[in-house]
Amino acid sequence: MSLARLAESHGVATSYSPSPDVTVLVPDDTVVSVLAALGVDASTAASVDEALSRAESAAASRLLPPTLVLWSARHDEAAELPSALAALPTGTTLRLATEQGESLDLPAAGSAAAAVAAGRSDRPASAVSTWTLLPLGVHRLEARAPDGRTVLSTLVVAPGRLPAPPARTHGFLVQLYSLLSSRSWGMGDLGDLAELATWSGRALGAGFVQINPLHAAVPGTPTDPSPYRPSSRRFPDPVHLRIEAVPEYAYVLGPDRARLDALVEQAAALRESVLDKGALIDRDAVWELKRAALDILAGVPLGPGRRVEYCDFLAAQGQALEDHATWYALAEVHGPRWRDWPDGLRDPRSDETAAARRELLDRIDFHCRLAWLTDGQLAAASRAAEDSGMAVGIVHDLAVGVHPDGADAWAQQDTFAAGMSVGAPPDAFNALGQDWGLPPWRPDVLAASGFAPYRGLLKGLLRNAGALRIDHVMGLFRLWWVPEGQEPTRGTYVRYDAEAMLAVLALEAHRAGAVVIGEDLGTVEPGVREALERRGVLGTSVLWFERDWAGTGRPLPPESWREGCVATATTHDLPSTAARLTGEHVELRHRLGLLTHPLEREQAEEQREVAEWLDCLARLGLLPGGGEEEEIRAVYRFLLRTPARMVGVWLPDAVGDRRPQNLPGTWDQYPNWRLPVADAEGRPMSLEQLAASPRLHALMDVLRPPTAPPRARPA
Repeated sequence: MSLARLAESHGVATSYSPSPDVTVLVPDDTVVSVLAALGVDASTAASVDEALSRAESAAASRLLPPTLVLWSARHDEAAELPSALAALPTGTTLRLATEQGESLDLPAAGSAAAAVAAGRSDRPASAVSTWTLLPLGVHRLEARAPDGRTVLSTLVVAPGRLPAPPARTHGFLVQLYSLLSSRSWGMGDLGDLAELATWSGRALGAGFVQINPLHAAVPGTPTDPSPYRPSSRRFPDPVHLRIEAVPEYAYVLGPDRARLDALVEQAAALRESVLDKGALIDRDAVWELKRAALDILAGVPLGPGRRVEYCDFLAAQGQALEDHATWYALAEVHGPRWRDWPDGLRDPRSDETAAARRELLDRIDFHCRLAWLTDGQLAAASRAAEDSGMAVGIVHDLAVGVHPDGADAWAQQDTFAAGMSVGAPPDAFNALGQDWGLPPWRPDVLAASGFAPYRGLLKGLLRNAGALRIDHVMGLFRLWWVPEGQEPTRGTYVRYDAEAMLAVLALEAHRAGAVVIGEDLGTVEPGVREALERRGVLGTSVLWFERDWAGTGRPLPPESWREGCVATATTHDLPSTAARLTGEHVELRHRLGLLTHPLEREQAEEQREVAEWLDCLARLGLLPGGGEEEEIRAVYRFLLRTPARMVGVWLPDAVGDRRPQNLPGTWDQYPNWRLPVADAEGRPMSLEQLAASPRLHALMDVLRPPTAPPRARPA
């Protein structure tokens, strides 16, 4: 009982419910390990009692939590003040230092503030106005009780709802690396992204382009190709740079120009090997060429204007960028596994690391410059989307975590839970659970810092985004922690301050004018979707999963879909629509030994589900003809019948590509994250060929007419 109380006080679950009628107890040793990762000793009964006593005493004496949230009023609604204010002792004084530099005395607790926070109908008007007029931002609140106790807390004042898409819109979903043009160096780049945005916005009326995470990867041979296990989520990967678009490219002269031209020729050969010969995308080979080219470009002096821009970028990014660049410079010398580096270098704040920063100054500056160049081309792609008339623009993707050996894990060691990995519990799709190999953030450290790492991450991602997709958005509420060396089945949930996480998200999205999309597929805790919807976070609805699960189990009628979502036919982790309709994805999984039942049974089940959907499409008059292409168009006609604010077209669907970009459960058995977009016969297609494809244009004709979303059926 004491262990359970101790766990609860730290947000650690001792049981969970994979389904409404099932409760699973978490092993005690898992709870002890997770508490240890949170700095709590629960190894013996005596240590549990001692830790529990300290936790309860601290909770009783604490005036305010480390981070509070004030949801700012909107229109005629009332502001939502922190409930913790109501519990402050009478006579407590409150003083606020705003991020704008103001110092304000707030209504005293025990009277006005307490009444407002408690939600009583007799709220003093002066108290209401004082609190509701606070500026948006991240402020410091000092509370001083009559008995002398003083506490400093972070107060996040956030808008009550996030920005929404200005109108019903559609757009492409694509893995950027898979989109090669006649100018890219063996994989899609930011120049290709700008071209795609300009073409699809102007010619097709698209309102957005959603891409995979562009986070910086862990270097190595081979590099982990997954964009969802990066070295850093804070900074983008320079492998996405369009080399010829770097301004200094034009000023390379003499022998360096000959070397650069030779690299361009090698890049052309690499591109042709993918597009013309069917080779896989080789990220390492692309980066080898680009790194050599960037080394040459780094030797070109920046002009005065460019130098000022670069210095401004360095100042704005501060310590985070210096740490990021330092890790990459050290990795060039000592390899990418920082836990294997000499002792002193494992600590970013040690004297040894400070000395290494001085010794490696040129390489640190090189990696800082790469971050700046990549940021500039991201901004150019965003401007291209805006100039094309896109209602939303570029939708960037935020991975759920980072590689344990990467730059973020090194620079923010105190923020990550040592010896823990994020994953998922057993469910209907994976009886053994999942371990994603990503260290989780410590919720206590995040709260104590006012969520500074999270704020910095969002600010960096949103600076060049029209919208942000958050992978596994349920992680804002809780994450499944798996102790190192244990099976995923022996993990447990750890809870985060979801209100604060959402408030920071709302604040940064508001400042950027960006829409937020949550990937809320799979097991979702009750109340999570409702909380996200209340704050304006769009969900993700995939056609094949949208069924009347509480009733008939049949396909959900379009008018019953939720309005606040991105409606899609598939994702990067699922079969393309052509593969789904033909059943080819079942055969693929059979060849790779991934089926859990006999092939005939799996095929029969898949055929039944597809037949149900085709019957639904036909009954709605959306399937006027036969054949695969017409069936795919019917799927997207159906999505347009839903009230969804955004409709996403998987770009490979537009040309009949049958291959998934990622096949969960495989590593080297399948070329995950290395396939270019291809036609129905598996022939790679360039961006230029895609733009000229009659099949693509026939599909986009379905979506091109401007349509207002049908009214959602009342809940």
